[in-house]
Amino acid sequence: MKTWRIAGINFDHFHMGDLLRMVHEHPAAEIVAISDEQPERMVDAAQKFGLSEGQVFTDYRACLEQTRPDVVILCPAASCHGEWVEKVAPYGAHIIMEKPYAGTLAEADIMAKAMEATGKELIVNWPLVWYAGQQTAHRLAQEGLIGEVREFHHHGGNRGPLYHGADKIDKEPTAEEKAASWFYSKSLGGGSLLDYMGYGTTLGTWHLSGRKPIEVTCTWDETPGLEVDEHAVAVIRYATGLSKTETRWGTFTDPWTHQPQPKCGFVLKGSEGTISCYDYEPTLFVQTRERPEGYAVPIDELTSPNRNPIEHVLHHLETGAPLIGPLTLEISRIGQQIVDTAYLSAQQKRTLALVGE
Repeated sequence: MKTWRIAGINFDHFHMGDLLRMVHEHPAAEIVAISDEQPERMVDAAQKFGLSEGQVFTDYRACLEQTRPDVVILCPAASCHGEWVEKVAPYGAHIIMEKPYAGTLAEADIMAKAMEATGKELIVNWPLVWYAGQQTAHRLAQEGLIGEVREFHHHGGNRGPLYHGADKIDKEPTAEEKAASWFYSKSLGGGSLLDYMGYGTTLGTWHLSGRKPIEVTCTWDETPGLEVDEHAVAVIRYATGLSKTETRWGTFTDPWTHQPQPKCGFVLKGSEGTISCYDYEPTLFVQTRERPEGYAVPIDELTSPNRNPIEHVLHHLETGAPLIGPLTLEISRIGQQIVDTAYLSAQQKRTLALVGE
């Protein structure tokens, strides 16, 4: 069996630690190197995964030239996704990009083009896909339980991106940490809209079988002292009705600890019923015409290769089995179109037709 050589490059996003742990635990994968321009950001990972001094780099070029990975995990700031794909693509590795797809639609298209000539794949990881409730809701919808899916309603967020690190370890950010973080930098693609709205738009597009909307109306908060939003709401008009997605830094609790109110998750509305799928809960709630009072459905127990992005992507690369929808550039691009339109709508304070058509 092939052992996949995997490198983690750029630790801007704390999800790098989670993804490297999945590589470390996979029987057919190994971490061959990690790289970041700030060596202090790699200390925990190097210790946790038993990496030698020769596997830790501050120069991505030396990392790629000396270790020649099959797959590179990238976790840069949102506005730097295009830059990093263009840097890494010539070295001939598949790339797993941690969400979002990109800072802008134009950047997303540059990334796709940069990979075309390499014969390798660019795959976008959306962590919420690996919550079993999302896969269960999608299965039930595809089986026709609620008829044609016509709307999605999403609320996503947490207390804030600096209140937790890898493996969701709690911490309390200082004002200085906020000021220094790319999450709070407009030029680096910070803000709750760009951080979280892609979950709603991309997974919503997946649940709607790739349908595109007609127009988007979005507004956001404007907190004194901050240059990015911490709360945004978008209404998305389709031919089949209105959907919405709301992003929030500053929920009362984190959903993986205690569900805040309103709850984080999705509600799917179909022609024959509804499905609610709230993050990290053990059951879904379904209404149908036959059972309008509703009933709980236990979430599926996920099995290999659909338990996490590393095993799923490696299975895809080994067998050619299709990727789950949100990981594909086709679905992620539509999600990015909606995010771009929402961002422009909030800036211009008006309804806009879907961009990028």
